[in-house]
Amino acid sequence: MTLFGLSFFVLALSYFFAVYSRPTGDHLRNMDSFIRAVQQVEDSNPGLSPLALVRALRRTAGHDDEMTTHFLGALYNLSDAELLETAILNASSFSFFDKALHHFVTNYGEERGVVLAPDGTTVALTPLLLGIESGLKAKIEGTPAVGLFPLTLGRTLGLSFLSLQDFPPSYRLGPNGCWDSVDRPKLFKLSWPATLATDAVINGGMDGAILGKDLSNLPASEQPQALSEVLKGYYSFVLYEAQGLDALTRHVSPRRREISRSILEPLDLHSQVMETLALVWKLEKTEWIALDNGVGKAVKDGLQEFVHKYWDCPEIIPRCQWGAKPYQSTPIPLSLPLQFLYVHHTYEPSSPCLSFPNCSRNMRAMQRFHQVDRGWSDIGYSFVVGSDGYIYEGRGWNHLGRHTRGHNAIGYGVSIIGNYTATLPSRHAMDLLRHHLVRCAVDGGRLAANFTIHGHRQVVNYTSCPGYTFYSEIRSWEHFSE
Repeated sequence: MTLFGLSFFVLALSYFFAVYSRPTGDHLRNMDSFIRAVQQVEDSNPGLSPLALVRALRRTAGHDDEMTTHFLGALYNLSDAELLETAILNASSFSFFDKALHHFVTNYGEERGVVLAPDGTTVALTPLLLGIESGLKAKIEGTPAVGLFPLTLGRTLGLSFLSLQDFPPSYRLGPNGCWDSVDRPKLFKLSWPATLATDAVINGGMDGAILGKDLSNLPASEQPQALSEVLKGYYSFVLYEAQGLDALTRHVSPRRREISRSILEPLDLHSQVMETLALVWKLEKTEWIALDNGVGKAVKDGLQEFVHKYWDCPEIIPRCQWGAKPYQSTPIPLSLPLQFLYVHHTYEPSSPCLSFPNCSRNMRAMQRFHQVDRGWSDIGYSFVVGSDGYIYEGRGWNHLGRHTRGHNAIGYGVSIIGNYTATLPSRHAMDLLRHHLVRCAVDGGRLAANFTIHGHRQVVNYTSCPGYTFYSEIRSWEHFSE
């Protein structure tokens, strides 16, 4: 099969699912619901091994393509999975599994097979579970995890780069989207036409790589936890300390970008993706396309965009996800790149926010204050940084904010939630702003490479913002100017 033929097949398959599938069922599509369904099966099958369970889930989902069976084994040879599949079929949670595990995008832009995680991000379950199965298999066999990158990210990235190689690299990955409700999520709608590697698929792939690696590296004397406990530990953790993620040493979902980078970047991703594509061609008995036909360049360009979008840039929670009200007039576009970054603290709310629900409430409260009490068109800040590991979209990259009087048109205004008169924000929150958001802005052409950082108090009279202690800290940052 030629490259054109493969791309046509992938698109035709997506169209088939889009046309012949419609939303059904009343199940909430969040990670907590999935974990409860998994736990129900575990409770009904005492002594069940996590490897047997993920294999049975793979059988239920029909994930039996050539590359998956090449690395993880053929499902028809797995008698334990077959027996357990019967238990899943008889469980009240079967209809949930049946819908949750089949990933595709409808022609209405709805993405299926994804769940809303407690941290406010969206995760595709297929690459997550394939990574976990790879790690558990390696742990049981006492070998390194084989196929972890191809199964979680490599195949999807490579095929996405090739299927859209006539498009700019930025169009070969994504998009993100929004849920109909974060409290009772049932429908996830993408913000623009999907690639093979949507944000949810990338999130699931990164999570699968992380958890698969962790499971494969367990000491010989330590047995893996139940699947539900593995998922709870990664997704359903609680931050109690004011310093947020600074006090947490284990792997959790808000750190997926930095952790996956530390695991995967040393692998030489270009070689890994090219080898994965060669394996796909071999297993599917299609003709391998040589580097001089543009495959190598497509992969190189695509990986540069992947690194920029998912590793250099921080995860930004979109307005629709935190429940923003509409802009009350017509947004005014900025002329990019901007020359300045103005650092703020919110003062009120005065405490750091440590979870997606808490940070979202803070965002809504600030927007309400700015729109209702001050009569502004929208929340004033360009972006707001939480202590939950995420940045929240305010007016965003392209629209004029109202954050630094007399300077709104020449700089972004970024605030960290909390009062930092006497204390510092968490180190993780400051790093999101100082390193990740700034690098993303410069590389994306939004901030000039020689941009200047100012504290709010430097350019506006009668304010101590961003707080005396925090201001002393930013004076040591690169690009700060008195």
